[in-house]
Amino acid sequence: MTTPRPQHVAVIGGGFSGTMTAVNLARLSPAPLRVTLFNHGSPTGRGIAYGTRRPEHLLNVATRNMSALPDHPNHFLDWLRTRTEYAGVPEAELRETFMPRRVYGDYLRGLTQHYAKPVDPRAGVEFAVIGDEVLALEAAGDGARLRLAGGATLDADKVVLATGNEPPADLPGSDTVARHAAWCANPWLDWETRIPAAGDIVLLGTGLTTVDAIITLLALDWPGTIHAVSRNGLLPESHFKGVDDPHFPPASVDLATLGLAGLVRLVGEHCARLRTAGLNPAMVVDKMRPHTQRVWGAFTDAERREFIAKHAARWNVLRHRIAPSIHRQVAGALESGRLKITRAAITGVKPLGAKIGVELQDRAGATTLLEAALAINCTGPHTRFSATRSPLLQQLLSSGLAQPDSMDMGIRVEPDFTVVERSGQRSSFLHAIGPLLRGTLWESVAVPELRGQALRVAQTLLDAGAPAPAEAAVIEYQI
Repeated sequence: MTTPRPQHVAVIGGGFSGTMTAVNLARLSPAPLRVTLFNHGSPTGRGIAYGTRRPEHLLNVATRNMSALPDHPNHFLDWLRTRTEYAGVPEAELRETFMPRRVYGDYLRGLTQHYAKPVDPRAGVEFAVIGDEVLALEAAGDGARLRLAGGATLDADKVVLATGNEPPADLPGSDTVARHAAWCANPWLDWETRIPAAGDIVLLGTGLTTVDAIITLLALDWPGTIHAVSRNGLLPESHFKGVDDPHFPPASVDLATLGLAGLVRLVGEHCARLRTAGLNPAMVVDKMRPHTQRVWGAFTDAERREFIAKHAARWNVLRHRIAPSIHRQVAGALESGRLKITRAAITGVKPLGAKIGVELQDRAGATTLLEAALAINCTGPHTRFSATRSPLLQQLLSSGLAQPDSMDMGIRVEPDFTVVERSGQRSSFLHAIGPLLRGTLWESVAVPELRGQALRVAQTLLDAGAPAPAEAAVIEYQI
């Protein structure tokens, strides 16, 4: 009797989302299964965020909220106890620690290794990692055919897109400095070898990537002046201690029914209440988190665009906070004058001999020019999906196998993560998770959301009857 061929699932992307999808498929499959994880660039399992080699780069979320497995909420904590340096740390202290990101990368890499190379010969899942880039997909039979940069092809029954964040968008004049030694277009590449001995370093942006660069320059004791520039001039705020506020959201209010204007009004009222009580109003942002995806889904596209234009900058600095120790270092650099923040629009970059000229315009229309011995584009991931620079994503769009979401921030999917083709039909083989769903979910870039997606898409592909576990609401601040 012929043994049925195991189903084959291809996962494209070896960062957190793709790795944990592959891990969940391997650990939950009740039947023989073949899983192939495609990864190129960053180390498999670590991705960009956790592939850092810098010990000063810390997680932005406390240990207690960083399990990669939603059905095992203490998994990361338990794993840390296997390491000598953390074995004796008191439980309460360890739970609130912001671990080095490279340690978290070790954790993810270990999970990958455990399932990709099991020591139990009875393991029924074949888990392979291929270090090649997928350039194109096409329908083949009941599944898909993947074409690789190396020239090979591979057939799969199902495909999961987990390609993660894209590099920052080009700035006006980027083409004139593309090969300039003082220009870094991608802050996630190795720019540390190009740090100048003298002159100023200009960081374009004031978000989390900029904070990484600031902390590295401080750790290296670089003596020059660091400039950080953005339209809003806002740096991420620090994590803090708060209280278990029972008043927000009000028990009688469904936040998803308020619309943007009603929600802004309600949030403003509760922020004012907390300020009056001497408490941090960012508590409201944290208490919003379990509801954010549903609220975003209920907004009209006009409301989403208004939120991005008027509120997203402030939301992001409150929502995506940094470890208190990191915040103290940034604040110290500001106080000492080593770090200067400029609030202005970046209107262009251009070569100035051995330096880069960064053209700025303030709100009054006045223009200035910053001269950078090194300029790093830290403006954040490119988010206009139809202009993606990924060959694979462009091919999916041009072939009609995928379409942008209504905000053109990512790929259009159904609630079960099935990709919607240009025709409006559900794909028979393609799913997507992670930052590709930013336009659909808004909250789709942090571990507490991504681990749930990775589990749910694996359960969908395995046709598992058990629902994803109901996770406790994630509260970032320490109570």
